[in-house]
Amino acid sequence: MADPLPILEDIEQDALTELVNIGVSRAATHLSRIVSDQVVLSVPALTVIQREQAVAQLPEGGAEPMVAICERFKGRISGHALLIFPETNSLELVRASVGDRTPLHEISVLEEDAITEIGNVLLNGCLSVLANSLHESLSISLPEFVRGDGRSILFSGRVGAPDELVLFVQVDFSVRSRQIQGFLILTLDLPALSELKILLQELVAGLSASKTPAGH
Repeated sequence: MADPLPILEDIEQDALTELVNIGVSRAATHLSRIVSDQVVLSVPALTVIQREQAVAQLPEGGAEPMVAICERFKGRISGHALLIFPETNSLELVRASVGDRTPLHEISVLEEDAITEIGNVLLNGCLSVLANSLHESLSISLPEFVRGDGRSILFSGRVGAPDELVLFVQVDFSVRSRQIQGFLILTLDLPALSELKILLQELVAGLSASKTPAGH
């Protein structure tokens, strides 16, 4: 696999990673109230890669059955936000949400609603922090539940070439002693990635200016 393309400078990628971490941390607080237990979310990896590479980064190279929540966002930066789970992980997450005593057949019935709510909280949390921190406004669509393999989820119903760049974020969930891995992917419309780079540069410049002592 080719190395991630150097679209973002290290300092810009660090700033973006920090914003995503803030977003998932706030989402974790909300999710903790939903499941009545502590939810810990972390972002161990964030990269800018080609859409085809994103498929390959998913479990079993994207061949494993997956479920996803998709939201469309529009503004100065526009695109799709996806939260993707391997199907087995999604059922574990639902079980953590509704309790271990819930029969398996009921968990399957509840899966779509539970995952949609979790995905909506997490995606809205990240997009809201991103928009507020970059001083931009975003219009966010209602969440859509999608089921399929990684390739069908990343390509189905969306115009996107295999070499189109996406933001690929690994999100680790810890809830009720379960370790559950999910993936947050932002597919950006062209030239949205260029716009995001400009906004991150402005954010970094503003933070640097605020740390400069007066008179210097």
